[in-house]
Amino acid sequence: MSTATAADQRQPHDNALGHYLRDRRQRIDPASLGLPAGRRRTPGLRREEVAQRAAVSATWYTWLEQGRGGAPSPEALERIAQALLLDQVERQHLFMLAQGRPPEVRYLADNEVSPRLQRVLDAFGTSPALVRSVTWDVLAWNRAACAVLADYPALAPHERNILRLIFSADRPCDEQPEWEAVARMVVSTFRADAVRAGASRHVQGLVDELCHSSPDFARLWREQEVSVYGEGSKCIQRPGVGMLHLEYSTFAVDGRPEQRLLVFTPMAPADTRGVLTLMAAYDAAHRH
Repeated sequence: MSTATAADQRQPHDNALGHYLRDRRQRIDPASLGLPAGRRRTPGLRREEVAQRAAVSATWYTWLEQGRGGAPSPEALERIAQALLLDQVERQHLFMLAQGRPPEVRYLADNEVSPRLQRVLDAFGTSPALVRSVTWDVLAWNRAACAVLADYPALAPHERNILRLIFSADRPCDEQPEWEAVARMVVSTFRADAVRAGASRHVQGLVDELCHSSPDFARLWREQEVSVYGEGSKCIQRPGVGMLHLEYSTFAVDGRPEQRLLVFTPMAPADTRGVLTLMAAYDAAHRH
């Protein structure tokens, strides 16, 4: 048996990267790429076809599948991922197998919220809940969020941004007694989110806008602090119900790395009653 044949017969745990590459290669229909089907000994693309699509040597790619191609560079892996039509999860898995670490983050704006996730929001009832993006745009919300936090449907799309709402010049001064601490936390988390998602350049326009319109934002942005807005408590003053005490928790949305689910939970029965009062008033004001 030749060396190449023996390498091809290795078990997956002996050459996890090569096994994964072969599996992905064999799943691609050549006709979908405009390649002649012809007579092929195995399904999918030939190694030479993958190598040509990835702009790498056919010999080196063959060695890579056989577990003897050496450590591939990130650039080569990116081209191979594109050649094999890998999605984001598959691309990350490829990098983990080849280099033991995830690939460099590439920011992809994702403003679509699935109907299933919207139903999750609606199921929270008296807990205001929303989905935000890396740029802190509010993408989806439930009734409680509209009644307690902001009337999101009444806002223009560009106004549905937590940073713009917090640093608005006409915000009520007594709405949040701990405004400074909240604003500092939001700005520092926003900075960390943007870098972690590879969106630093993408958010620069928003940063410039807020620095120009809000001296408070400009001051906090200059401090270069970073933090995580994971969980904590929040107090909000609302007409008709007084001070509401809420706990918040932030959750990643699986399959949507640029989105976060934020849920506020009333801390005491009195707070729940306050939320219900605000929801009833909101419904009455919007009843047609």
